[in-house]
Amino acid sequence: MRTYGLIGVSLKHSYSPKFFEEFFHTNQIQAEYKLYEIPQIQDITSVFQQFPAGLNVTIPYKQAIIPYLDELDEAALEIGAVNTIAFEGKRKIGYNTDTIGFRQSIKPFLTFRHERAMVLGTGGAAKAVAWTLKNIGIDVIFISRTPNQKAKIFAYQDINSHMINACKLIVNCTPVGMFANDLSAIDIPYANLTEEHLVIDLIYNPSETEFLKQSKKFGSSTLNGEGMLKHQALASWEIWNNSTKV
Repeated sequence: MRTYGLIGVSLKHSYSPKFFEEFFHTNQIQAEYKLYEIPQIQDITSVFQQFPAGLNVTIPYKQAIIPYLDELDEAALEIGAVNTIAFEGKRKIGYNTDTIGFRQSIKPFLTFRHERAMVLGTGGAAKAVAWTLKNIGIDVIFISRTPNQKAKIFAYQDINSHMINACKLIVNCTPVGMFANDLSAIDIPYANLTEEHLVIDLIYNPSETEFLKQSKKFGSSTLNGEGMLKHQALASWEIWNNSTKV
């Protein structure tokens, strides 16, 4: 039986095992999907020694995993983050299917108003989201606890009505509000949101975070990360079984 899995620190919130179990059952595939919780990235070597058929990578290792790989595909190299590992012989190759997952999940919801985006966070997921948006012609600014205005990275306290008005697309790529911290919400001026805004949270557990609840109060359209999870998982499966770029 082939074994696939997810690498991370705290993975009890993950829906990936359930998704793949249902996928394997529906398609009559003899395989299993395991959770590999490792307290530090150096422990990845013990996972590799178990010879999995393919791996996904989540917070906080999407960037830290790179030195342990032999090769990156073009998108992962440009983004600087990996969420999928394929094995070709002894070679470990990193891919980024977050880009595919995000693009497919937001495609039905984008309008001409979404010409600028505010991305909350600067981690691996944020880099994939920004790369995807830029490639479809949407300008991006980042919001972070460590601002750098030369790189279009602003502090949370910099967010004002003009910025919210200019960015009709807002994407939370941080873990704030994730399961076990459900009541946490990012501090932005929600009252400046309108029905023209599309507010996305990459979190899918809970299905509606406080961030989305607050945004919806002011008429914004909202979207969680479940669609992205499914699309990126299917893209990972294609990579694992074809060993080709998606």
